[in-house]
Amino acid sequence: MSSLETLLAEVRRCRICLEAPARLPPLPHLPRPVLQASADARLLIVGQAPGARVHATGLPFNDPSGDRLRIWLGVARDEFYDARKFAVIPMGFCFPGYDGKGSDLPPRKECAGLWRRRLLEKLPRIETIICLGRHAQAWHMPQFCRASLTETVRNWRAPYEGLRPRVLPLPHPSWRNIAWLRRNPWFASEILPLLRREVQTLTS
Repeated sequence: MSSLETLLAEVRRCRICLEAPARLPPLPHLPRPVLQASADARLLIVGQAPGARVHATGLPFNDPSGDRLRIWLGVARDEFYDARKFAVIPMGFCFPGYDGKGSDLPPRKECAGLWRRRLLEKLPRIETIICLGRHAQAWHMPQFCRASLTETVRNWRAPYEGLRPRVLPLPHPSWRNIAWLRRNPWFASEILPLLRREVQTLTS
């Protein structure tokens, strides 16, 4: 078993947010860390945390958000789940539960603090990191984060051209951002063609 496989197995056994939570209530259900990675991957996708449907299936982006994301990437479902092409490591590995309004809670902080740098060290071929939403962007490109997600995505060239690996900030593909996509048609015309070229180059 490779060192990355050993680490992934350790992550999937993690129970810290249930047994030793950091300044937060314990996870309200049994942990089920969801991620995929291979040392061969050249693309890393970073989301927030699994939703309830992903938690139930154990498969990253196995929901309508994932369907939209695959359309953005221009890839079929089976290609997306090839870990040699796409590493998927969210900011939080387990479904964090719901807040009082029925929305998903933010990603648990324990995951990034305990595992993130160790996992990234095992992915030496990553050339581009796709950051979906504010939590991912704040961690992977803090010096380029603007006051709003719109400003951050609008100014995508700065982290894409200025960091190694390149970082491409995107909105999360959740249905909650459909109105944002309608208000910002430049996203589809300007960024999605670039994203698809990047994916084709790094997965072929």
